[in-house]
Amino acid sequence: MRSSWMLFFATLLLTALAQLFLPWWSAAVIAGALAFVLARTGGRAFLAGFLGVGLPWLLLAGWLHLRADGRLSHQVAELLPLGGHGWLLVLVTAIIGGLVGGLAELTGYWLRQALLPNATHQAA
Repeated sequence: MRSSWMLFFATLLLTALAQLFLPWWSAAVIAGALAFVLARTGGRAFLAGFLGVGLPWLLLAGWLHLRADGRLSHQVAELLPLGGHGWLLVLVTAIIGGLVGGLAELTGYWLRQALLPNATHQAA
């Protein structure tokens, strides 16, 4: 269980820092690499990636929404089938980020299982 928390916090910290300088998809590369090294199970890897990437995306999208008084997110939400609800766009953004992180970490875990079948970690 301790390694799951470590994986979550490492994903949260490293992907949030990388997003300041690198493109959005760098979160998937970092999350996959972290899971390759640290993940104990596939389910915990997915959950750590979902929360570790989705939470910073939620916070940043919410902060940008509030900072712009919701004008930009409202306009983008009108272009999408969201009825012009800016906060719904913030939520969709967080879910997409979470899915990117979760699937990347699951992929990293599965890649380690495929390449190193005898080096499996014991569930903690």
